[in-house]
Parts: sequence; C-alpha cells; structure tokens
Amino acid sequence: MIAVIGGGPAGLMAAISAASIYRGRVTVWEKMPQVGRKLLITGKGRCNLTNTADIERFVANFPGNGKFLYRCLRDFSSQDLCRWLAGQGVGTKVERGGRVFPVSDRAADVVRALVNGCRQQGVTIRTGCRVIRLLISDQRLTGLQLASGEEVAAAAAVVATGGASYPATGSTGDGYRLLAGVGHSVTEPRPALAPLVVAEPWVADLEGLSLRNVAVSLWQGTAELAGLFGEMVFTANGVSGPVILTMSRLAGQAAERGGQPVRLLINLKPALSPETLDLRLQRDFDRFGRRQFKNALSQLLPRKLIPVAVMLSGIDPDKPASQISRSERQRLQELLCRLTLTVTGVAGLEQAIVTAGGVSVKEVDPRTMGSKKIAGLYIAGELLDIDGNTGGFNLQAAFSTGWLAGRSAAAGLV
Repeated sequence: MIAVIGGGPAGLMAAISAASIYRGRVTVWEKMPQVGRKLLITGKGRCNLTNTADIERFVANFPGNGKFLYRCLRDFSSQDLCRWLAGQGVGTKVERGGRVFPVSDRAADVVRALVNGCRQQGVTIRTGCRVIRLLISDQRLTGLQLASGEEVAAAAAVVATGGASYPATGSTGDGYRLLAGVGHSVTEPRPALAPLVVAEPWVADLEGLSLRNVAVSLWQGTAELAGLFGEMVFTANGVSGPVILTMSRLAGQAAERGGQPVRLLINLKPALSPETLDLRLQRDFDRFGRRQFKNALSQLLPRKLIPVAVMLSGIDPDKPASQISRSERQRLQELLCRLTLTVTGVAGLEQAIVTAGGVSVKEVDPRTMGSKKIAGLYIAGELLDIDGNTGGFNLQAAFSTGWLAGRSAAAGLV
C-alpha cells in the first residue's frame, strides 16, 4: 500500500497520481471528518487555484526557495491542472493578475473533483484517522501508526498534512512532528501571506472596508521596501487584502529587525497627480460649498472612511466647505496621498493563508519529492519550506508537488 497522509490539495492529488500507476493500493489518511477543509475556504470560498504565469514567473513569485519547484511545475503545470479539472467537469476562468478560479466560483467544486478523481482511481479515503508516527526500519519506511494504536504496513508514504495556518481546518503542524521524528530538519513555521497589525486605533472603525485601485508602499525609516498597486481591506486591528498579504513577509522581517518604525503609506487616489487632486478638491468644495466639511466628501471617499479622514485632517468637521482654506485643502490632499499606518507586527498562524518555514528542501529530491533521509518517504505541499505570493501560486505548488510525489512513490514500487 501507498499511504498518503493528509487529505488536502497536495495529498489528494498525490493519491490520484499514485493510483494511476498503483491502482487500488493507495489510501488517504485524513484526521478531520472530511477532506479538503482548508481548500474550501481559499479565495474566500472561490478557490484561486492557480495562475497563468509561465514557469519563470511562477518561480519568481516564491521568495522562499522558489527554484526548488522547477521540476514539479514542468511535470504538472497550471495548464495541466486546468485540463485535469476540465476532465472532471470543472471549467476555469482567468481574472486580473492571471488568477485562475473555477467558473462556478465554488471551491467545493474543486474539492468534489479531487474526491471523484480519487474514486475513479480506486483510492481509499479514511477520515477521522490521525497518523502519529512513521515506522522506519534500516532507513526505509515500513508503515505508520495511528492515534488508535493501530499499525499499518506501507511500502511508501506521501506526507502532505499541510502547514500550521488556519489550524481549525486541521493544519496543526502534525507533519512537521512526523518528519522531525525521522530525522528531517524543520525550520520553525511562521505566518506568511498574513494580515498586518498596526498601531492606529482608528482602523477598528474601518473594519471590513475594502479599497480597490490604491497604491501602497512599505517603508522603514526613509527606505522604501516595497510598493504595490491593487486591493486591500481594513481589519479590526490592521489591514489585509492582496497587496498587504504580498508585503507581509517584508513587513514582518522589518518589524522583527526593530530600529526605525515600519510604516505603510496608502495613496487613496493614485490615478491623480497632486495638482489634479487639488483641482478636484476645489471643484468639490465649490460644488458643495454650503455643506459642512464632514458632508462634502461623499463623492471622493467611501462613506465609512469619511469620518476618519475628517478626524485625521484636523479640519473642523462643521466648517462650511466653501470656507476651507488653501492650507487646509493641502493638508487633506497630503492625507489622501499618504494615509499612514504604523506596522507593529504580523497576524499569527491562525490568520495566515500559508505557512513559511517547514521541512528543509535540501533534504528533499526536487526530481521526485522523495526524502533524502528515508527511502520510500515523499513530502509534498505546504510542509516544505517554500511559500509564494498571493495569486494562486501556493495552491499550484501544492498540486504540482503532490502530483510528482504520488507518481514517484508509485514508480518506485512497480
């Protein structure tokens, strides 16, 4: 038997791949009551499953050990994934930034396709079964032990339990413990693609507000660390959304270094030059001259943001718009171009989309996903010390490493 430990995207794809060669002799062991729990919530339930980027751009979108992925991405690319899903009746569509989603916008359809693919290949899926130990003899995998105490013989195993983010879905770091127990080096897991926590208390008033087409730059002292254009959202104690998630690795590293403050500068109107924005403000204040300042920004800003902008501007909220002075207008213009937040840290693993850290890729053969320490042992998905930017890159890495690991495990037995 080939044992696949973990029923997420990497594990299910590994099982399908392995069973296509080793049919009827592959079992998935999943500790949760159902498989694909974490996959169901990706992309806000829509499942951003891959990206149309070519292999070079894919690798470039993995600041953590991206080069390790070349082989698996060649063997099972984003095009291969979309073709496979199409064969299961799941059409895909491409959105901004090359992001690929199921046409239905339902992550459940992707999970259903993976489960159906397992059934078609004769894969057995055992849920509610937690693996607590890998059984090894003479540096070769011989089986696994369940939490019940039962020992199960296995000729090969793919460990694909996921990382440590969103632990409620079952990703509680079990795989790290299993692999450390047989001699693998594990870099301490830490949050990646995570919301940022900020010092400003007024962000709580903006919780849930999403901003599109904003320019966000990350600074430490006078040094600009990154700058991106896109979408963000305010949380109860900070900010999240695609732009923020992509910056979170750099922001976290800068905050850990200490020293000068780490700040986010948000340009709410990046399409307008300062001069054009000033003319826009003049027109609005002329148009709504009889209104109080607090009521004169309805055409410029989202409703929820107006009270905060008024407060931060320092302009009397009850002052008639027609009486706003040039210096006050310039102060408001500066605020709209440089809304500033002070980063104090990165949200924890419970809020992170993916986990950074994990099993050292130096101990895994990128040509097979096989362990260099234990024969018959393969490792796939988020357990590996690889993490990519937002946009479907991480899920494709899970599918690709899973596919290669499963195929390699089976090929080693036939």
